[in-house]
Amino acid sequence: MLKEIVTAIESYFRAHQFIKRHKLWKWILIPGLLYMILFIVGMILFIDSSNTAVNYLSRVIGVERWLQKQSNALLSFLFVMGQIMIRLLLLFFYFSLFKYLFLIIGSPVFAYLSEKTEAILEGRDFPFSFKQLLKDILRGIRLALRNALWQTVYVVSLLILSFVPVVGWIVPVISVFIECYYYGFSMLDYSCERHKMSPSASIEFIGKHKGLAIGNGLVFYVMHAVPFLGWVLAPAYAVIAATLSLYYQNKEV
Repeated sequence: MLKEIVTAIESYFRAHQFIKRHKLWKWILIPGLLYMILFIVGMILFIDSSNTAVNYLSRVIGVERWLQKQSNALLSFLFVMGQIMIRLLLLFFYFSLFKYLFLIIGSPVFAYLSEKTEAILEGRDFPFSFKQLLKDILRGIRLALRNALWQTVYVVSLLILSFVPVVGWIVPVISVFIECYYYGFSMLDYSCERHKMSPSASIEFIGKHKGLAIGNGLVFYVMHAVPFLGWVLAPAYAVIAATLSLYYQNKEV
């Protein structure tokens, strides 16, 4: 799996060279600018709602009042760390919901961009079909909803685990890998669909190549550390990198 993660990371550098060589910038900027706007609005809403949720939960449970009575530095430290872990987990959960919303909205562009990337690589054209495009969109929505359901199950389980002192501190790390996997899954599925894989076959195939999905999602989220530019470039770079990683993976087989 480690080799596949490295392959997925290298594919982002290949994607950058590929985009420059074939002048695909308009297909990067169109979904990228939309993503950046939605991301900024979503973050503002998340910060406000997460603070309200954590403070409300703390008041209902009465933890702060109990800690004040105990006057124990260790307990106060564990409580603060627990709050941080819960906020991080809520942040990942927000990313999940936001990600699936954007994948549904941007699926026509992503499907086309993945198709165009492979067409250039193989030196041939895939004839445009509105019927096929509609099928791609519906498939993307179905898989997005399916993945959202499973990821919600995992997040709720991890949220419960995050309340356990010390043990709960590893929850954000687990959440990162789950989040990366499901985003990378969505990017890889565009290529799987084009090769006539059914949704169940795609799920099985990507399950056997988890490294490609995790690596793709990992770089996608790391790019968010670069404000504005990273937010604009991340979505389209991810789908091109996923297409390239599968293409070169198949070449090596």
